[in-house]
Order: sequence, then C-alpha cells, then structure tokens
Amino acid sequence: MQNQNDKNSKKIALLITVAALGYFVDIYDLVLFGVVKAESLSVIMSGQSIELQQSTGKFLFNIQMFGMLIGGILWGVLGDKKGRIKVLFGSILLYSAANLINAFVTDVTTYAIVRLIAGIGLAGELGAGITLVSETMSKEKRGYGTMIIVTFGALGAVVASFVGAEGAVIGHFIEGLSGIQLDNWQVTYIVGGCLGLLLLLLRVGTIESTYFEHMEHNKNIQKGNLKILFYNKKNFIKYLHCIVIGIPIWYVVGLLVMNSKDNFAPLMGIHDIENGQAVMYTYIGLSAGDLISGVLSQWLRSRKKVVGLYLLFTLVLITSFLFFMDGVSKDTYYLMCFLLGTATGYWALFVSIAAEQFGTNIRSTTANTIPNFVRGSVNLIMLGFGMLTALNLGDAISAYLVGLIFILLALYSLSQLKETFGKDLDYFET
Repeated sequence: MQNQNDKNSKKIALLITVAALGYFVDIYDLVLFGVVKAESLSVIMSGQSIELQQSTGKFLFNIQMFGMLIGGILWGVLGDKKGRIKVLFGSILLYSAANLINAFVTDVTTYAIVRLIAGIGLAGELGAGITLVSETMSKEKRGYGTMIIVTFGALGAVVASFVGAEGAVIGHFIEGLSGIQLDNWQVTYIVGGCLGLLLLLLRVGTIESTYFEHMEHNKNIQKGNLKILFYNKKNFIKYLHCIVIGIPIWYVVGLLVMNSKDNFAPLMGIHDIENGQAVMYTYIGLSAGDLISGVLSQWLRSRKKVVGLYLLFTLVLITSFLFFMDGVSKDTYYLMCFLLGTATGYWALFVSIAAEQFGTNIRSTTANTIPNFVRGSVNLIMLGFGMLTALNLGDAISAYLVGLIFILLALYSLSQLKETFGKDLDYFET
C-alpha cells in the first residue's frame, strides 16, 4: 500500500513539474512577441515607416489574441472529449513548432499566419494543466499544485525579457556550431520553440485524470458540450462571473504596464522606461503574488477571501500609480510595476475557481476558455481607454476609470460565486 502511495505521489509530482514547465514556456512565448515585435518588424518591414511598423505590430498582437480565443474553445472541448493529457502535450507541440517557424518568416502575411497558429497553441496548456492537477490531487491540497504551476510559470516572462535582450550571445553560439548567422529576434523565437519541444520528452510517465477516465466509460454523459454552458442560464451567468474576476489582471498588464513607454512613464516625467523591463518586473511580482495568494488560500481555506483582498490592493496601487508618482525615479517606477504584479498575482486562484465551479464533463472547456477570454479582454480594455481619452480626459483619468469599473465588477462577480476550497470535483453537469 505504501509503495502504491509513493508511486502515486511521484506521478503527481511529475505531472505538476510538466504543467509548471509547460506554463513557463507558455508565458515565455506569450510575452515573447511583445519583447521582439519592434526588432523583428524593423527587419521584415525594412524601409517602411515606423508608424506602419507600429500599427502592424498591433495587428499581429490582435491576431495572436484571436488565435487564443479560438484555441481556448478548441482545446477546452478536446480536453473534455479526448482527455487532458492529449491537450496538454498537443498544445505544447503546436506553439513550439509555430515559434520555431516564426524565427524564419520574411513577410507580414506569413508572420500573421504563424502568430495565429501560435496563439491557438498557447491557449491550451494552462487550462489542461490546472484541470489535471485539480482532478488528481486531494481536494485539500490541490491549491498547492496550482500555486506551483502558476508561480513558476510566470517566471517565463522574465526569461523572455532576458533572452530578448541578450539573444546575441546565444546567436553567436549557434553561428559557431552551424555557421548560420541569426538576428537577436530569431534567436529568441528559436529558444522558445526548443524549450517546448524538449518538454515533450517528459510525456513518459504522466498520468491522465481518473475523473476523466471514469467519465470516458459512461456513454450517457455529454462531454465538452457548449450548450451546457451557453444554454443553461445558471451556468452561463456563473461562467461570465468567472471571466470578470480575472479581467483586472490583464488591465494592469495589458494597459498600464505594456504601455509604460508611450503613455504612463511620460506622465511622471520619465522618458527612459523600456516596456520589456516593465513587463519583466511585473511578472516577477505576479510570480511572488501567486505564491503568496496560494499559501494564503490554503491557510484561510478560502479562494474568494484572498481574491477579494488582492482586488482591493490592486485598486489602492493603481490609484497611487496614476496620481501620486509625478517626478519619481526610474527605479521607483519599476518597483511599482513589481508591486502591481504582486497585487494582481491571483491568477492561480482565478483559474482554480474557474475549474472548480463546473463538473468534470465541462471542466476542461471552462478552464481553457475562461483564461483566454480574460486575455482577450485586453481589446475591450483598450477600446474603453481609447474612447475615454478621445473625450480629452487624459491618460491617467481614462485609465483609472477603466480600472475602477473592472475592479468593481470583479468584486461584484466574486460575491456571486460559491466558495470552492475543498469542493468535491467528481460530478457532472447536465
């Protein structure tokens, strides 16, 4: 009996390791495009105006996010119909292959197609990993598993920023081995692709969810049927609430941090801020925040209480960030990026809540689609910001109003969801 328990513990440990490494590469690739966008387009669109390159960069980012929306639905349904493990490794294979190919694109059309494919691939890993761990670990301890996955995974953004800045060193090494000379941005894509393909070697020994295996033998259960979500009023409202509680995370990352150089640092009189550095410090904060929120959740035996505290902390910080940082130093700005990341470091809890709200036959679908709809919300956030700035309210007030609205909505949605800490997940939706 003891030997069997030891074997199960080792398999669970391997599963958490694979999911954490997969999310690490996932975040690396997700942030990667933002890091090398300007450099890659300056080569591919050589001779064309900076303005056209910038608008093309925004177009390619939107294409990638659209791919993630498609991928969230595709991988989610496949995870409920075909199994969580197949989705976990299938998504890793797709986005890794896409990023390797991306290193050698020579025109915008091909670049767009590859970013679409990469986006589809990037959409599947986290939901599959969280679903697997949630269904495999004990209900009292599964929060630790999801905490490890997201805490370690967030550091992928740090590595992406580092490789994006120092890719020339790796490029010289590749040139010495193969004689092929590569640009910095090409090296960065190649590193991401190779990391993902290496991860596929860990597939041996990983286990499928027992909940899914039991469900697979029951032919009367509808698996991955979107009607269970969208034609059932109670489930649909619950689904929307799950999406809303995650939007403040991407408000901070997608609006405040990723637009540091052009919008928010100049408001404070700072003109030498780099978006890549701001993103790096924010994701270090996200990693720290996810670690702390995971421990707090286990200690308080509540997901909702911790998310509520983090949302209030985020509101305090964005107020300080937008209205009380005039004339601060560059280091203070980066420190605030770190703190903003820490305050929004409830991603693991948010995805856990999404997975734990629904039954086994639709759990993969919700765990995959909800995070990707949250990521896609950056377009809605930017639209709101653009509409308010068009009214001449200024960047600070416009950004604050957008943030205030989404944080208040998130607090309301959180109040409407049931606590899921320690909830038994072995049930089905009809």
